[in-house]
Amino acid sequence: MKVLVDENLPPALARSLHALFSGKHEIIHVRERFGPGVKDVQWIGELSAEGRWIVISGDRRITRNKAEYNAFRSSHLVGFFLSKGLYKSPLIKQMERILALWQTIETQAGLVQGGAMFELSMTSTRVKQL
Repeated sequence: MKVLVDENLPPALARSLHALFSGKHEIIHVRERFGPGVKDVQWIGELSAEGRWIVISGDRRITRNKAEYNAFRSSHLVGFFLSKGLYKSPLIKQMERILALWQTIETQAGLVQGGAMFELSMTSTRVKQL
């Protein structure tokens, strides 16, 4: 599975996941691929053109901004967005939850079509569709 960690989450999170899942998954931070400050609509379009990518994001604006929302919904990407509480949590808590939900992320990403969006919560073992 190819995974992009967006700019609202630290590159260290992407590097840690990459090291942990090396050889099984390709995991990169958006800055590695596109540099700092890339517009969401740009990276969404470019990754979608490559096929299926999983996006782990702290940027819930994508789910509310009309242009970004429409671009994501019509893409081949599957998004997992941190809940507000999880996004505001320390990095170690974010990593703990992502790892606790990793199997769910893998399974869910394989079941849905591109454009699907889910929320990763602080406590639930389920992902909520957005």
